[in-house]
Amino acid sequence: MQEHHLTVPRTARYHTLGDAATARAVWIVLHGYGQLARYFLQKFEGLEKNLLIVAPEGLSRFYTDEAHSRVGATWMTREDREHEIADQITYLDALAKELLHTTGDVPLNVLGFSQGVATACRWSLQGRTTISRLVLWAGGLPPEPTPEQLQPWNKLELQLVLGTLDEYAGDQELQQQVARLNLAKVRHEVHRFNGGHELQTVMLATLLSA
Repeated sequence: MQEHHLTVPRTARYHTLGDAATARAVWIVLHGYGQLARYFLQKFEGLEKNLLIVAPEGLSRFYTDEAHSRVGATWMTREDREHEIADQITYLDALAKELLHTTGDVPLNVLGFSQGVATACRWSLQGRTTISRLVLWAGGLPPEPTPEQLQPWNKLELQLVLGTLDEYAGDQELQQQVARLNLAKVRHEVHRFNGGHELQTVMLATLLSA
């Protein structure tokens, strides 16, 4: 048996909040595992003043319950992972190019939540898009970048966010991430809030408006 690959066109879906004509910055926000972009973006409603907030949806959708009544999306799985990563980077670069064509020359910022953290990291390190701020919320750094490969993050503002009651990512995981960044001599800030594996409104508003 031989494995082959074929590149084909794909239709990607994304949702937006805010007015591109008046936006002083663009935020691309990447959802977590099993979420849909439109529901994820609801967490940002009311925070879009002077911003364009854009939630792209992962290219792979699936039923999340046995009754097949709920649908979620994922950015990738371990199956054929290198092509999955390449496809998501191509997708996000194309989205950023289209958005900036509409908004003009404004800063582009990225927030990844949960599974979206690894996607945001890989895109920022391997993509062609210039990112001003990178917020990694309640998720882990991908395992593959070496300390040297993390160096480009010194060209942007990097922030880690984690709830004190997060059931998926705890203090130990956060300390391991900080240790990797310190080893790579990458500047970063850590933000904590009282809450679990969620986007907390007050912290979110603070980060987006900074």
